[in-house]
Amino acid sequence: MDEKKAAQIKKLETESAALMQKIREESDIKKKQKLIAEREKKQRKLTAIRNNRILSREAKRDLVAYSFIAPNFIGFAVFTLIPIVFAFVLAFMNWDGSNEITFVGFDNFMKLPSDTFFVAALKNTMIYVVGTVPLTMIASLALAIVLNQKIIARGLFRTVAFFPYVASLVAITAVWSMIFHPSKGPINYLLLTVFGVPQENLPKWFSGSLVLVTLILFSVWKYMGYYMVIYLAGLQGISAELYEAGSLDGANTWQKFKYITWPQLRSTTFFVVVMLTINCFKVYDIAVMLAGGSDGKLSTSATVLVYYIYQNAFNYWDLGYSSAIAMVLFLIVLAVTLVQFRYEKKLEA
Repeated sequence: MDEKKAAQIKKLETESAALMQKIREESDIKKKQKLIAEREKKQRKLTAIRNNRILSREAKRDLVAYSFIAPNFIGFAVFTLIPIVFAFVLAFMNWDGSNEITFVGFDNFMKLPSDTFFVAALKNTMIYVVGTVPLTMIASLALAIVLNQKIIARGLFRTVAFFPYVASLVAITAVWSMIFHPSKGPINYLLLTVFGVPQENLPKWFSGSLVLVTLILFSVWKYMGYYMVIYLAGLQGISAELYEAGSLDGANTWQKFKYITWPQLRSTTFFVVVMLTINCFKVYDIAVMLAGGSDGKLSTSATVLVYYIYQNAFNYWDLGYSSAIAMVLFLIVLAVTLVQFRYEKKLEA
């Protein structure tokens, strides 16, 4: 045995003995467990050196575990993590994708308040979120409660309610475009023939102030089936004994919902609201497919933040400015999510 190896063994033996003494003297359980784990690590390293192993068994197990994680993590790092970090850095730069990147500080952010299109996109996105989240939550919860009852063809109705979520977005937006067509659609035809609305006063569903209403209604119809399934899982987790106890106390249907169903679904509702909020802030495809027209371009009344980010990045090639808008969107979503988490913790306290 060479002197270097002997010195390593002696050092590890001394450290292991010192840790053993500390373990015996320590009275706090958590600190004692930490010291035991540290001593076991020293012992494994000592055994590896004595047996001339380059890696200990623990290190080999860790290496095998990391080898399984590595492909997924490398893909995530290359295609997600690095672009996100670069986008954050790019928000403080000026770059068109071909010329040299120049540092401009907060200039990109300073332009945002005076940008009419950004203000319109932010306003439209907020209106869309405020309109879509509560309506989708109410519709999905109502559907879940109805389809949780013992009714005829319950499975069929659940499938029909879930179908819009899995259906092709292109196909269902085309159907909606035909249904709400200003001159040929059945909705306006009913308004004209049944309700007597004059031809010139028929609503234009995909332009002006009504376009956001159409986007909200479409989003509620498309996504309520998915969140209905989540609520169904939550409803089926509520004990039937609670409802039986409520019935014995003389509670009616509304009282059972108020004092049993709704409190028991609080965690499910929290998940639904958080996911809905994040998804609504990221809306892009629905707006372009439904209100983009033949060229896929949105008017000011239908522009949303993600579309404006895309427009600045790949139409105008102002990558620094588009990254600044993306950072603003990220901060808004982060702030809203943190408020929701804090409110949930407050309710649990």
